[in-house]
Amino acid sequence: MNQKELNELRRRWKPDKNAISRIYGCFVNSNKEIITDLDESLGMMTQEEAEKYLSLLKKALSGALGKNLIDIVFSTQQVMTGEEHRMLMDLRTSGAQDARVRQAFYQKVIQSLDMGENNYLLLLASDSYDVPRRNRDAMRVEESEEVFSYILCAVCPVKTGKTELGYFSGDNEFHCAASQTVAAPEIGFLFPAFDNRSANIYNALFYSRKEGELHQEFIDAVFHTDLPMSAAEQREAFEAALSESLGSACSLEIMQAIHGQLAAMIEKHRETKDPEPLTVSPCEVSKIILDCGASEEQSEAFQAACGERFGAGAVLNPANLIDAKKVELKTEKVSLSIDPEYSHLVEAKVIDGQKVLIVPVEDHLEFNGVAVNVNRDKE
Repeated sequence: MNQKELNELRRRWKPDKNAISRIYGCFVNSNKEIITDLDESLGMMTQEEAEKYLSLLKKALSGALGKNLIDIVFSTQQVMTGEEHRMLMDLRTSGAQDARVRQAFYQKVIQSLDMGENNYLLLLASDSYDVPRRNRDAMRVEESEEVFSYILCAVCPVKTGKTELGYFSGDNEFHCAASQTVAAPEIGFLFPAFDNRSANIYNALFYSRKEGELHQEFIDAVFHTDLPMSAAEQREAFEAALSESLGSACSLEIMQAIHGQLAAMIEKHRETKDPEPLTVSPCEVSKIILDCGASEEQSEAFQAACGERFGAGAVLNPANLIDAKKVELKTEKVSLSIDPEYSHLVEAKVIDGQKVLIVPVEDHLEFNGVAVNVNRDKE
């Protein structure tokens, strides 16, 4: 899925934009027990409740493609005979209305998912989208080409608040009680994927709120397929490949230049508003490294290191390799966070045998929010 297709689905998750009739789910405690089963008509809810449920489900489509939203790819064999894929298809075909299929799905999730000591609410909804046809100018035409039927699932932690005294109207009394609040989803998924504005049953779109915590146990149980490296794992592998290949030549100046070129690529892609994710090959990155002052040998070593870590024919997203909005410098005792636009102003030097960072100060310097002066007597 690309950004344009994702945005098209996101816009449906409002009370007046979708074809959702019911919200399904279950409330599960930390002992993996279902406390209550949810099967509610969306039309019978108050507007506030309906909007809240839809907002929680919509968050399973939030974040960045390749970071929070990751493509799940099923093999042909799985689509033909796989138990996990068949269950997802049954959920989709029945519009999640088949209670037997729902309960089997709940149990698969509950028995596999590790949410620690947290209770959670598993939400499930089915939508059918009359996909409007578009002409060559991308202008909308009213007739639909097809109906895209899909399910959306979100797993939301339920957090216990402080115990407070409150009024209970049913008892007409005051009692102490702790509130139970449903938080934004930790994980979720869309099935099938909406590729080329059509259903692709060979793919699903997996959501993780934290890009470094993918809940592999959930993925294994629900999809039973390998997942691409997370954004956090990609960045870690990229940094290790750089460090290994450059060795002692890995200077501040080279890293500033590499970060600058990758950040420029990301910004240019953003300005073009291309819905397709930006990608580069290790070979292309190795050329950037070469341009930034590395040797031919180091550039080739980087490609080899990437082959070991990412696999042959890997395609990388620069946005997963660097943080384009921040540069962070760390020593054993000091950490500096710098706007990338001004990172080139920082220099690393050796003065009187001591390694130092030089950060120029112009007219303004603050210490914990308080403006301070630089004492010129100490020059």
